[in-house]
Amino acid sequence: MQTQLLKEYPSEKLSVYAVWLQMLPSISKDKWDATIMTDARVKHFWDGELDVARWFAKQVDGYEGVSWDMYYLYGPDAVWETVPSPLAASDGTIYGERQTLMMQVSALLGK
Repeated sequence: MQTQLLKEYPSEKLSVYAVWLQMLPSISKDKWDATIMTDARVKHFWDGELDVARWFAKQVDGYEGVSWDMYYLYGPDAVWETVPSPLAASDGTIYGERQTLMMQVSALLGK
């Protein structure tokens, strides 16, 4: 995300919300490294109770469970009322679908 997407568009008004979860033993609040993405447009959050992950799974993806290693892409016209919308795209894994995400962001920016 940092080296491929954000460096590609250094002057674009992008907002990235990175929500970190303890889904793997190697990720915990005391071991979590927020310096992975140092771009000022990235806001980091720790979801230790998986509240955000469960909310997105239910409200956006439509299932009971935990949504993790996913991205949700919203354009400048998105508003958050009950559920943020309109959703421009979503997929996962983030790393596995990074090329698709790049194309979706490019299209959203009109590039």
